[in-house]
Amino acid sequence: MRNLDLVSGYKGVVGLVFGNDNAASSEDSHVERLLDRISNGAIAEERRTAIAELQSVVAESRAAQLAFGAMGFPVLISVLKEERDDVEMVRGALETLVSALTPIDHAKGAANEIQPALMNADLLAREAESISLLLSLLDEEDFYVRYYTLQLLTALLTNSQNRLQEVILSIPRGITRLMDMLMDREVIRNEALLLLTYLTREAEEIQKIVVFEGAFEKIFSIIREEGGPDGGVVVQDCLELLNNLLRTNASNQIFLRESIGFDPLISILKLRASTYRFTQQKTINLLSALETITILILGGSATDSAKDSDKLANKTVLVQKKVMEHLLLLGVENQWAPISVRCAALRCIGDLIAGHPKNRDALASKVLGEEPQLEPCLNSILRIILRTSSMQEFIAADYVFKCFCESNADGQAMLASTLIPQPESLIHSPPEEDVHMSFGSMLLQGLTLSENEGDLETCSRAASVLSYVLKDNRSCKERAIRIELEAPTPSLGAPEPLMHRMVKYLALASSMKNKDGKSISENLVAQPIILKLLVIWLSDCPSAVQCFLDSRPHLSYLLELISSASATVCIRGLATVLLGECVLYNKSTESGKDSSSIVDSISQKIGITAFLMKFDEMQKSSIFSSVKSDQPRRPLTRSTAASMAEIEDVDESGLPDQKNEDHPFLSLIIDAKFIGFLKSVEDEIRERIVDVYSHPKSEVAVVPAELEQKSGEADKEYIERLKLFIEKQCFEIQGLLGRNASLAEELTKNGGASEQRTNEVSDRVQISTLRRDLQEASQRVEFLKAEKTKLESELSKYRNMAEKTESDLKSLSDAYNSLEQANFNLELEVKALRSGGPSSGPDLEAIKAEAREEAQKESEAELNDLLVCLGQEQSKVERMSLRLLELGEDVDKLLEGIGEEDNADLPEDDDNHEED
Repeated sequence: MRNLDLVSGYKGVVGLVFGNDNAASSEDSHVERLLDRISNGAIAEERRTAIAELQSVVAESRAAQLAFGAMGFPVLISVLKEERDDVEMVRGALETLVSALTPIDHAKGAANEIQPALMNADLLAREAESISLLLSLLDEEDFYVRYYTLQLLTALLTNSQNRLQEVILSIPRGITRLMDMLMDREVIRNEALLLLTYLTREAEEIQKIVVFEGAFEKIFSIIREEGGPDGGVVVQDCLELLNNLLRTNASNQIFLRESIGFDPLISILKLRASTYRFTQQKTINLLSALETITILILGGSATDSAKDSDKLANKTVLVQKKVMEHLLLLGVENQWAPISVRCAALRCIGDLIAGHPKNRDALASKVLGEEPQLEPCLNSILRIILRTSSMQEFIAADYVFKCFCESNADGQAMLASTLIPQPESLIHSPPEEDVHMSFGSMLLQGLTLSENEGDLETCSRAASVLSYVLKDNRSCKERAIRIELEAPTPSLGAPEPLMHRMVKYLALASSMKNKDGKSISENLVAQPIILKLLVIWLSDCPSAVQCFLDSRPHLSYLLELISSASATVCIRGLATVLLGECVLYNKSTESGKDSSSIVDSISQKIGITAFLMKFDEMQKSSIFSSVKSDQPRRPLTRSTAASMAEIEDVDESGLPDQKNEDHPFLSLIIDAKFIGFLKSVEDEIRERIVDVYSHPKSEVAVVPAELEQKSGEADKEYIERLKLFIEKQCFEIQGLLGRNASLAEELTKNGGASEQRTNEVSDRVQISTLRRDLQEASQRVEFLKAEKTKLESELSKYRNMAEKTESDLKSLSDAYNSLEQANFNLELEVKALRSGGPSSGPDLEAIKAEAREEAQKESEAELNDLLVCLGQEQSKVERMSLRLLELGEDVDKLLEGIGEEDNADLPEDDDNHEED
C-alpha cells in the first residue's frame, strides 16, 4: 500500500511537469511501454533488450528519469528479487537504477525545477527492504553486480545520507558486507572505499562498527599498496575515511593509539626521493595526513576532562614518535613544498606545543640546518615571519609563537633575555649574516628595518611576535621598557625607548598613502597589530603607562586617532582601549600625566559618551563579531581538496576601498582570546573613567589640623574660620553634584543598542554620588559628635566648679550665722550685767563693736573674692552657652537645676545681710 501511495504521488508530479493526462509526453509513454515489456515479456532476450533500452533512455533524459521514478521502481525491484539467476537482467536492472539516481548535468533546467535524481533517491531510500536487498547482492559472485550495487548505494548516500545510515544500521551484517569489499578486486575496493567515506560522516555508531571490523589495518594496508603520499586519489579516499573515523571520536582515537599506533600515519609524512616534486595529488595527500595529525592533537568530543587527557596523550606519543622532525621539514626547512603544506605543518606544530610544556621545550631545543649554518628552530620560524611574501604563511608561523608563549613564563623570559639592540652598522647587514644573530636581535632588527624602506609590514609582523613575548608577563614588559634604540643617524638624536619607536611607526603607518590617496594595504594590518602590541604592553603595567605618557605628543596623537574619520573601526577601537589603559593602570601623581588629567582631556577633546561609544562600535564590527572560539576547521573532502591545496593570498585589487573597512586577514590575527581580554578590560575602563570623572582632584587641601582651634585664637574667629571652611566645602560639593549630573545627562543621551549599558553607567554615577554624600555626612556627624563630647566635658567641669562655689558660699553663710549668734549671746549678757548694777569690767559695747567690725571686714573680703570667681565663671558659662546654642543644645534645660539652687540660697543671704 505504501509503494502505491508513493507511486501515485510521483504520478501527480509527472502530471505537473509533463502536463495533464491528455498531453502526456512521449518519454512518459516510452518508459511505460518498456516497463511493460520488462514485466510481462514472454521471451527472456526481449526483456533484456527492453531493460537495456530503458537504461539508455533514463541515462539521457530528465523527463525519462522522472517518469521512471513514478512507475519503474516496483518493476526493477521485482527483477532483483525474483530473477537473481539471470545475471544479465540483474546487471541491467542495477545499471538502470544507477542511471535513475545520477543527475544529468548537460540538461540542467531552472534553479527551481524539480530534480528527478534527488526524488528517485528519496523514493528508493524510504524502503528498508530495498536497501537490505541491495546489500545482499554484495555476496554475488558476478563482478558487475557487486560494482553496480556499490555505485547505487553510493548514489543513495550522496542524496539521502542520514536516512541510509539509519537503514544500514538496522540491517544485520550490513556494514560487515561493505567492509569485506575492501579486500575485493581493485575497482570494487575503490568503490567500497568511496561508499564508506560517505557512510561514516557524522555517524558515531557506524564509525565504531567500522573500526571494530578492522578498518585501521585495511586503510593503512591500502595506503602502502598505493605508494603512500605519492599515490593517487585512492590514498586521499583512505585518509578521508581515516579522518571520518577519528574526528570527534575519542574511543576510536584511543583504539588507534593503543593498537597499531601512530607509526603508519607518521610514515606518510616522510619525504622520499621525490622531495622536490609536489604534484597536486601529492599535496592533497599530505594535507589529508596533516589533517589526521590535527584531529589527534585536538582530541575527541568526550567530556572535557577526558578530552584533555586524550589530547595530552596523543601529543606526547606523537612527539615521541618523532613527528616534530617531519613537521619541521615540511613547514620550515623544505622551501620547495607548496605554501598550503607549509602552512598546515606550521599549524600542526602550534597545536602540538599548545598547553604541553614538554613539547614546548622540545621545540625550543631543536636546531635546524647543517654545519656551519646551524640555528635554533625558533629563529628559523621567526625568519619565515619576517621574510615570507605569503600572508597565509606569516599567520601560520605567527600561530607557532602564540602557542609557544601562551602560559609559558619561562619561555617568554628566555626569548626576552635575547632582546639586545644591534649597533646601527649591523642592522642592514646581508641576509645570510642573520643566521648568527640571536632571536631578540633578529626581532629588534625586524622592528626597525622597515622604517627606511617605507614599508611597515615587516615591522608589524615583528610587533605581533613581541606581543606574545610580553603577554601577561610583567618582568618581560619591564625589560622591554628599558630597551633603547639608536637613531638612524646618531648625530640627529639620542637613543629613544623601543615603545616610543613603536608609537612613531604607528603614526607613520596612518600617514603613508599611495598615489591615489588611499592607505597602503600593508598598513591596514600594521596599525592594528602595533596597537595590539601596545594594548598588551600597557595592560596591568603602570611603568609601561608611565613610559608611554613620558612623551606628551603620544596622548594628543591617540586623541586624534580615536576621532579620525579615516581610521577603521578596529583601529579606533584599539586606540580607545589603549587610552583607557592609560587611565586604568595610571599610578602617576604628576600633573598632566595622572588619570584625572587624561580624563579631562578625553572630556574636552572627544566627550565621555563619544569615547565610551567607541567600545560598542568595535564590538559590533565584522572583525570582532565574526571571531568564534574553538571554531572547527573545514574537513578536507574530494569536493574541497583542490581549492584547499592551492592557497592564494588576498588579491590587492580585491581589498576594500572604503576607508572604514579592515583588512580581511585581520580576523585571523585578532583571535577569540584577545577579544575576550578586550571585553573584560573594557568594563574596568568604563568603571574607572566614570569614577575619575565624578571625583576630580579637590582644589582645597583638607588638613585635619584646620578643624582644631588654634592657640590664642578667639572663639569668634575660630567660628568664622569654620564657617568659611564649610562654605568652601559646600561650593565644591555643588560643583561635584553639577559635574555628576552633567555626566549622567550626557550618558543617558546614548540610545539604541547601548541603552542598557548607558543606564548601568548612569546608575553607577548616581550610586557613586550618593555614596560620596553619605560618606561626607557621616564624617560631619562624627565631627559634631566629637564637638558635643568635648562641650559636655567642659560643661561637667563648670558644673563641678559651680557646686564647689555653692559649697563655699554655704560655709561662709554658716560662719556668719554663728557670729550673729555669738553677738546675740553677748548682747544678752550685757543686758544682764546692766540690770545687775555697774560693773568694773571692760567696756562690753566697745568689745562688741570691735568684734562686729572685724567680722564684717572678713566677711566682705570673702564675699568679694567669691563674687570675682562667680563673675569669671559666669562669663565662661555664657560663652559655652553660645557654643551649645550654635550646636543645637537646650542650655536652659542643662542649667535648670543649678539655677534653682542659686535662687534658693542667695536671697536668704541678702536678707540676713540686711538685718545686720
